[in-house]
Amino acid sequence: MSQAIKVGIFGTICLVILAVLIWKIEDINPFHEKGVRIDAIFDTVAGLDDKASVRVAGVKIGKVDGIGLAGEKARVSMLLERPIPLTVGTRARISNMGLLGDKYVELVPGPRGAPPLPKGTILAGEAPVSFDQAIAKIDKIGDSIQGITGQLNSGPGGGAINRLLNSLESTSNEIRALVIENRLNVASTVANLNQVSATLARELPRLASEMERTVGQISQLVEENRGDVRGSLANIHELTDHLQTSVDNLNKISGKIASGQGTVGKLVNDEEAYHKVVSTLDSIKGGVDSVSSTIGALQKFRFDLDLNAYALKKDSQSNFILDIDPRNGPRLYRAGLSTTPSGNVTTKTQVITTTLPDGSKQVETINNVETQNSKVLTALFGYRAPNDLRLWAGFIEGAGGVSAEYPWKRTNLQFKFDAFDFNRPDKLRPHLRLSTRWQFTPNLYLIGGYDDPLEHNSLFIGGGIRWNDDNIKYLLGAVPKF
Repeated sequence: MSQAIKVGIFGTICLVILAVLIWKIEDINPFHEKGVRIDAIFDTVAGLDDKASVRVAGVKIGKVDGIGLAGEKARVSMLLERPIPLTVGTRARISNMGLLGDKYVELVPGPRGAPPLPKGTILAGEAPVSFDQAIAKIDKIGDSIQGITGQLNSGPGGGAINRLLNSLESTSNEIRALVIENRLNVASTVANLNQVSATLARELPRLASEMERTVGQISQLVEENRGDVRGSLANIHELTDHLQTSVDNLNKISGKIASGQGTVGKLVNDEEAYHKVVSTLDSIKGGVDSVSSTIGALQKFRFDLDLNAYALKKDSQSNFILDIDPRNGPRLYRAGLSTTPSGNVTTKTQVITTTLPDGSKQVETINNVETQNSKVLTALFGYRAPNDLRLWAGFIEGAGGVSAEYPWKRTNLQFKFDAFDFNRPDKLRPHLRLSTRWQFTPNLYLIGGYDDPLEHNSLFIGGGIRWNDDNIKYLLGAVPKF
């Protein structure tokens, strides 16, 4: 058995194992229906990627299938792969999968008993509070605290507290002056009190008899409810003890603060401690800004992995490809490793010297061109043009070349053209490759086309597996922990 056949068998076995693993983890059903499409309008979808998951109560039921503009707002198209009854009042909101997780669309179904959601309804979207907004609110709270402490410590004699004491002293002086000015009125009031006393002296016997009768009634009432009154008095006494204990504790705490004991006391009385606290808060804010920028940088990259293999006319080829999308512009990057029958081309020179009968020597030089089936590298820089046309340039399978990819009208078909190795030995024309890819599931696809039509004209067909960010997370989560 040749080495190429062994490599092909090994690659096929790897593809089958990986396909089964993806089939089990992703619960892939290539024969299921397309699902139901529904749209939502958001003020902003910052951080939400195309193909992101759509969930209800945390359970994935579909994916995002297109993001565009609707006026000044963002319109998100979702494909629901699992049937779920949605009623009028259903809302859509953007959520995070953990602190550092990717964003996804959460559907909140409407109230039970409501009529079904009409076909073509556009949902109202809710965007979460961004991390920058939360940091801005924390900064405002810190500024307010600094303003209060500044008022307590600024100014002669304690600032605002000193002004309050001065106001109380001024009010006391005004009250004293008011009493002096109304001394005559006070005398008149005393005369009125004397008249009231005389009236009470005349009415006192009657009031005493009425009071005696009332006291008797109260005594009878207390006697009838003596048990309840005793329990209430005991509760009041216990509550008074607790209040007294709390007051004592507050007095101790305020005394320590006033004398500068403890952290709060030092902060109130020590100017240096106050400045240290402010400096520490500034350092914390700088650290939060640094963490925020780091998280933002990590979320800007998207990674896609491809593993495919196909059979050529006399051999086979397998490829491993990594695509990197920085998400901050039209730039793209691609790196890959391929095992190809048209790998490294080497030229071996053989010099043969022959001695003729007359003693002269004849030198003959023979150049042997050999093609080795070996591993070659791919490194490309890409540009995303309108209509998702992608143009690439760099090294293709160890030689300089260019490439173009075009998806067919938002379907699962993609057409690709490669041109590379323009300086082939023996005056061979450049290596061209025309291929078509059909993505019949989110992760599996078929590939076919013509390889090197200007020279060998080899028809090829094969398949492959493609992973995105969500698939890689599911695969890592499926690995058992020991």
